[in-house]
Amino acid sequence: MPLTNPWLAEPTPAHRLPQQRLDERILNLLSSQNMCVLATAGPEGPLATPVRYYSLDFAVMFTAAPRSPKLRNIAADPRVSVGIFAPLVGLASSRGAQLLGEARVLPPEHPERDHYWDAFRWENEHAERGRSLGEPPSDTLVVIEPDRIVYTEHWLRREGFAARQFWKRPPLGKPSEETAN
Repeated sequence: MPLTNPWLAEPTPAHRLPQQRLDERILNLLSSQNMCVLATAGPEGPLATPVRYYSLDFAVMFTAAPRSPKLRNIAADPRVSVGIFAPLVGLASSRGAQLLGEARVLPPEHPERDHYWDAFRWENEHAERGRSLGEPPSDTLVVIEPDRIVYTEHWLRREGFAARQFWKRPPLGKPSEETAN
């Protein structure tokens, strides 16, 4: 029987992508999608919530109502996992990432909020809600700067690389090329 994508057959490659290429692929995924699944854990157990997000470098961010279940869970335990994926039409197109880190809740007066807010496309949400485009919102911003990312792309197997790649945040003051996978 002929195979459509013979490179998907065994054996599975195990080679790691060079760090710069991995960074580029992750950033491409983050900037080309806008929906994720945020996984939190709280007193009532785990919660997986679909969320529209925006990205800035490796960070993802979204707004949330202060009393929402996801913010209650983040207040109890800021460790989160974020799943982002591209549309799937078959194994060859499988592409996604799991971002693992701590969520930071930045209220309107937080000094770091402006850094992220400039990349947040709040105008879209204002238009959908019938709000004035003349006034930026004062919504609570949630930012996840991941410590680790598990990136999966089966197309990498075609080039002899493992479909699953591992990214770690570089130590402060070190360029990402020095970070081991």
